[in-house]
Parts: sequence; structure tokens; C-alpha cells
Amino acid sequence: MRFDTLIIGQVCLDKNTDFDGTIEHAYGGAALFSGYASAAMGNRSAVLVKRNAESIDLAEAYGRCKPITILPLDSFESTRMENTYFSADRERRDCRCTTSIDPYRPEELFGLDAAICHIAGLVHGDIGADVVEAASKIGALALDVQCMLRCVQPDHHMIMRDWAEKRELLPLVSFLKTDAAEAEVMTGSADRTAAAKQLHAWGAKEVMITHNSEVLVYDGKRFYTAPLKARNLSGRTGRGDTTFACYLGERLHSGIPESLQRAAALVSLKMETPGPFLGGREDMLAYLGEFYF
Repeated sequence: MRFDTLIIGQVCLDKNTDFDGTIEHAYGGAALFSGYASAAMGNRSAVLVKRNAESIDLAEAYGRCKPITILPLDSFESTRMENTYFSADRERRDCRCTTSIDPYRPEELFGLDAAICHIAGLVHGDIGADVVEAASKIGALALDVQCMLRCVQPDHHMIMRDWAEKRELLPLVSFLKTDAAEAEVMTGSADRTAAAKQLHAWGAKEVMITHNSEVLVYDGKRFYTAPLKARNLSGRTGRGDTTFACYLGERLHSGIPESLQRAAALVSLKMETPGPFLGGREDMLAYLGEFYF
């Protein structure tokens, strides 16, 4: 079967400690939030998801998702994250990765077919250059760069380091997603437009940079922006994942301006409720009509 989008990444086990001391245990990970958003928009979506089957029940993790194909891969460990938030908007946090999945291997992608192959790992080492190259041969390559920059330290804290292979691999990338901090680590520039230009110059064909106020896309010709209009931030976790997944699905049949605006509307709606997006395309369109037109 040929999928519209194939998402490659793990579901993880999150322990979230809120600023008021409230502790929550939940499934998380870019592949989870991306899968829900992609399926909600009506795409023929699949997730090539790696986990330890004894610790993560994928049927439960994706149990409220619109129809999606789950392609499970086994791992000795599941990825486990501990997130401690210091502010109500969850912009300030401490993040630790206590265990990680076995790295993906190129042969695990054999026989898969998709219009867009979306890499959605979590930390450096999840997905190597050989898997990036293999994914680029399946379909248009979309890369959320966090899994190239976030490095786990011996004390399990994570720091961001520049991607050593960026000059070699960015020319393979049709759609690149970073947040503002990641873009600065890669380019040395805190100016999002300058950073987007540099990432495009290194080979990425469309560059998305997310920020807490807007989403920016650059295609080498012009900049496009769309504001975020969430009325509260209780569902901030998964913001970038949701934005990118929606944008990718829309780009299969729409231009950049329309795709970006729909992605901004969807994530604004998603941020008003904790967890992955549980609505449908009609909910995104209603929100778009109410707050963007």
C-alpha cells in the first residue's frame, strides 16, 4: 500500500511534573502527536513505531486516533522522558531521557511506500544518517530536526548540539522543521528569517520554523507566516509535531499559504486541550473560519 505519509519514530512514556507539582503519566513522542494530527486531516497515514511491547500498548496509545496503520517494531527498551515544567505556559522546563529505544535500521524501512516520509525521532541516536538516506528513497523526505540535535548526557539530561552531518544530509530534505532554538543552534542566528535562509542554502527545500507566537515557512523565494491563536495553552505539549504533520498532509494537495494557515489553525485548536488532537478536519476548518478569516 502507498501511504500519503509514513511517520518514523517512537511512542515514549512521559512523566510530566507540572509547575504546581501535579504529576501525570502519559504516552508521548513526536510520532504520537504527528500520527493523530495526520490521520485527523484525512490522510492515509502510517506510523513505523518502535517500542518495548511490554511497556507500551500501541493499541491503547493510538486508541482514540482516526484510522491509521500501525507498523510496530520491537526494542529492548522504550524511550522514557521525565519533563518538569516551571511555568504555566510550559515554555520553561527541565527534560530528562532515562531510557532510549534501539536505533532504527535501514532494513526496517524495506518495502514501504509513501508520498512523504516523515522522520519524527526524539533524541540523537534514534535515527542515523543511513536511515535518513533510506527514508529519502521512499518519498519526499520530511525531517523534524530535534532527533539530530537533542543529545542525552550521562545524567540523563538533554542538551542541544549542532548536527554534524547537516551539510551532507540537508540536500535530501524536502521539508525541514525546527523550532527557533534549534534553528539558532544549527545556524548561529537568533533571527528566524536569517536562520531559514541559511538552512535553505544548505539544501533543505522548504524550511519551517515554529515559535510560540507564529509559524514561519521559507521556500527560497519568499517567507510565509501564520499566527497561533490558541485561547489557552493547556495542550502546549506536541505543538510542533502537530503543526508539521498537518502541514505535510496539506502540502500533498495545496500550496504553502493554505497549508500553513490550516496547520496554524489546527495546532491553535489542539493547544486548548491537553493530549493529541482528537478532532477532525471539519473542526480545523471551523476554527479557521472563526479566528483566521
